[in-house]
Amino acid sequence: MTPTAATTSFQCAVVLAPKQSLSLPTLSPFPTTAHKPLSLFTQTLQLSVTHLTLKALISISKSESKKNVKCGCAVSSELSKDGGFVVVNFYRFVFIQDPELEVSKHLSFLQGFDIHGRVYINEQGINAQYSGPSKDALAYVEWLREDHRFSDILVQISPASNGHAFPKLKLRYKPSLVQLEGGISHLPLLDPLMRATALAPSEWRKRLEAVNKIDHASNENSNANCILLDVRNGYEWDVGHFRGAQRPDVDCFRSTSFGQSQSEVIVSDPLANVDKEKTDILMYCTGGIRCDVYSAILRQRGFQNLYTLKGGISHYLEKEGPVEWIGNLFVFDSRLSLPPSTYKTEAVSETSRAHQVSEGSTFARCYICNSQLHELRHRNCANLDCNLLFLCCTRCLEDLRGCCCLDCTSAPRLRPVLPGHQRYKKWYIYRDMELQTNSTA
Repeated sequence: MTPTAATTSFQCAVVLAPKQSLSLPTLSPFPTTAHKPLSLFTQTLQLSVTHLTLKALISISKSESKKNVKCGCAVSSELSKDGGFVVVNFYRFVFIQDPELEVSKHLSFLQGFDIHGRVYINEQGINAQYSGPSKDALAYVEWLREDHRFSDILVQISPASNGHAFPKLKLRYKPSLVQLEGGISHLPLLDPLMRATALAPSEWRKRLEAVNKIDHASNENSNANCILLDVRNGYEWDVGHFRGAQRPDVDCFRSTSFGQSQSEVIVSDPLANVDKEKTDILMYCTGGIRCDVYSAILRQRGFQNLYTLKGGISHYLEKEGPVEWIGNLFVFDSRLSLPPSTYKTEAVSETSRAHQVSEGSTFARCYICNSQLHELRHRNCANLDCNLLFLCCTRCLEDLRGCCCLDCTSAPRLRPVLPGHQRYKKWYIYRDMELQTNSTA
């Protein structure tokens, strides 16, 4: 280890545990005129002491975080008591001068913790979704909040009844915190004025009720200069959405292009041909980050009145319950679909099945036969080379052996039909199972 590297590690330790009052060695990376040159042995000894101090501070920071586990989320207090597994989501757009060093700090802290998930860091901030035992998961949050840049970060927590919701931990530098065509590093995401105005769940509810209010005298919407924009994928809308939101004609957020149409009228674009100065755009997504990113694009396109749901749908369901919400919430982990009661235990859906059906032909319906579904949970097509995420009834699941269409049933790389809520594993597992079966036969 060079003296410069040791000094960098020493600075990292101070950031990791700002509340500690330990006596730390003062280390100068090079000899100065005020002191006699240090011998090689003395330099090596000081470097070793500094390295050990860093490890000690990380260890102390971990133990203190585990002792004082608490979180500002209403859900977390109950989850931390039973010691079960939880899923944690948070993000923050903030300038990080040395993201690689930030990644190293997080990796050092998480050594010994049972955390699986995705944590991405770059110059624009952090985006995290991970699972773990509540004690470990919340200790990470508390450690993060010791940094003044993240002291008030909004954290979403939900239970994971079957253990880990992610296969492993991916904590690394990533050029884009979310995937969008062309990347997002060029967007002014660090400027709050370039992003949409965040509405608290209570305010969002009021706006939604106003948007969906019908003037019975004219049988028309009384708030025509307002558009409710679902900034998610179509398959997410299929299992749940806010009343009045149009199904997005998008299969991947990367290709989202609302408000960027060159033509004035495009049926699939709800922002085509709207007055950019007078129309209020109410944007929502699962946790909020996609709306923040896309609102910066719309702002550059001239849209003036942009609003997002603070904390996304998950935060709304926790605070307001399923008011104005229909169905379940799609999540990008092994759980796939969560009922509103996950976030607010006393929540009971007030939406009748008749109203759900009238919302649109694709909502809560089988992708294959279009029959009404009782369970709002996607599955992947058994054809590995298709892997389409779709809703399916029990009968079609059996008839097409887990495939989304007849053509896929004759594909060369077919996986077995999975019972219940199981998720597919890596292809080589099924390939090896088939080879073993054939050799035995």
